[in-house]
Amino acid sequence: MADFASTVSNIYSQALGVIEAVEPRIAAATRAELTDQRGSLKLIASENYASLPVLMTMGTWLSDKYAEGTVGHRFYAGCQNVDTVESVAAEHARELFGAEYAYVQPHSGIDANLVAYWSILSHRIESPTLERLGAKTVNDLSEEDWDALRAEFNSQRVMGMSLDAGGHLTHGFRHNISGKMFKQHSYGTNPETGLIDYTKLLADAREFKPLILVAGYSAYPRRVNFAKMREIADAVGATLFVDMAHFAGLVAGKVFTGEENPVPYADVVATTTHKSLRGPRGGMVLATAEYGPSVDRGCPMVLGGPLSHVMAAKAVALAEARQPSFATYAQAVADNAKTLAEGLLKRGVNLVTGGTDNHLVLMDVSSFGLTGRQAESALLDAGVVTNRNSVPNDANGAWYTSGVRIGTPALTSRGFGAAEFDKVAELITDVLKATTPSITAAGTPGKAKYAIADGVAERTKAAAAELLDANPLYPGLEL
Repeated sequence: MADFASTVSNIYSQALGVIEAVEPRIAAATRAELTDQRGSLKLIASENYASLPVLMTMGTWLSDKYAEGTVGHRFYAGCQNVDTVESVAAEHARELFGAEYAYVQPHSGIDANLVAYWSILSHRIESPTLERLGAKTVNDLSEEDWDALRAEFNSQRVMGMSLDAGGHLTHGFRHNISGKMFKQHSYGTNPETGLIDYTKLLADAREFKPLILVAGYSAYPRRVNFAKMREIADAVGATLFVDMAHFAGLVAGKVFTGEENPVPYADVVATTTHKSLRGPRGGMVLATAEYGPSVDRGCPMVLGGPLSHVMAAKAVALAEARQPSFATYAQAVADNAKTLAEGLLKRGVNLVTGGTDNHLVLMDVSSFGLTGRQAESALLDAGVVTNRNSVPNDANGAWYTSGVRIGTPALTSRGFGAAEFDKVAELITDVLKATTPSITAAGTPGKAKYAIADGVAERTKAAAAELLDANPLYPGLEL
């Protein structure tokens, strides 16, 4: 292991030296980023640390290839090695998740969701229309038929979790393209428990009649019953689309099994490959064999040229996730989230749904007299990196918010366990209790400015440094 660390250090040091000779500011920022990540408690639920093999795979000449199309059917010559890369990544994805089809080209989670949406529209709307009109492609349609098809595309309905209940921007939020593509209706959570009410969701779906039912979340701290979501979709003739970007690692690591695993129940599943899956930044789509051919048209339907170097890194990360050690890691992520939640609760912090059974915790900081923005900023001053987030029926809106979302994937990658996460809960609580909102000229508490009691930020940073030093990031890597 020491020899490996020494070898990697030499590689990165030499690479940064090459970069520095061309643009020293970029080399400096890269070194600074490693220093910053090593020296802070990274609790953003959507971030993680990719392995050194994954990181190194992205920095190759595979970046230099154009490869629009699919394996064996490219619009450019000389893509035989890209075909190998994409095939290997898709193979690992199918085997890891038990999916019939996998598409590894999306550049991001939003791209993956767009591929999913348009694939479903193609399968449900375009293909039947072409068949009915006796046309092979849209190019064979008359202008009148094409106008009618476009109008039908733009009148479809999608139903997804509301933003303040824990859904994502791409689940129909009006400021996102998904909210402009579809007629949209959101489902929320039970106002008393904060949990999904499947009975009400079914009633709402029967009334709204969506073409696509979206399941999945970015800030819902509980598991979803995908068998029930399948029943609801079937009851209204909807395609079930699951966005598992946040919890893909828990699916891959067999923490979510049975009815909590979306793959056996969904028609189409989209995910990122970073977050809890611990790979490179990118996206991926899984689908049934029925939807596979439509998904396979992601480029050029939605995407431009695939990023071959990132697909290669996805292959490496997915290979890592198929190892037994990844299942151990995924279970630790969930266990640590429970410990973190319990540590916060016993210290008086209010949590949405009263806890967690996945990888994230959503704090309601309004009991401290703070907005989410104030809490996020105060914690950052103390070396704790989080992100503000809406809570159900948030009085402060989506910008200031009343909540802060935290997650365990990244620090679990560094080796944090129960004792460390209980200490993290203590540090978070101490900062929140020591922070007060600044008073505006009108004599009321402001929503952005704040003050932290003297010495608290410094003491928190010192305590955090002890935890971080005991669990180093990329040990042996010196730049």
